[in-house]
Amino acid sequence: MTCTTPWYGNFNANGGYIIVKEDGDIVCYHFFDRNDLENYLFHNTKLETPSTSRYLFGNIYQEGKLYFMKLNLQVRFK
Repeated sequence: MTCTTPWYGNFNANGGYIIVKEDGDIVCYHFFDRNDLENYLFHNTKLETPSTSRYLFGNIYQEGKLYFMKLNLQVRFK
């Protein structure tokens, strides 16, 4: 992929990433056929909203001068 090539959301290279946790531990995640996994999850899962009354999800609240909305989505298999 070059800067003149449009990107359609698929990765040409599969690799991974390294995370250094706060305690100094290192975790390495590898992507094998990432595009296949993303396509599988896209076609076989759905987003679901749980109850808005529990834990006050969906309500607007204020911290200082800023307003926030607490959101909650769950990923579930279809």
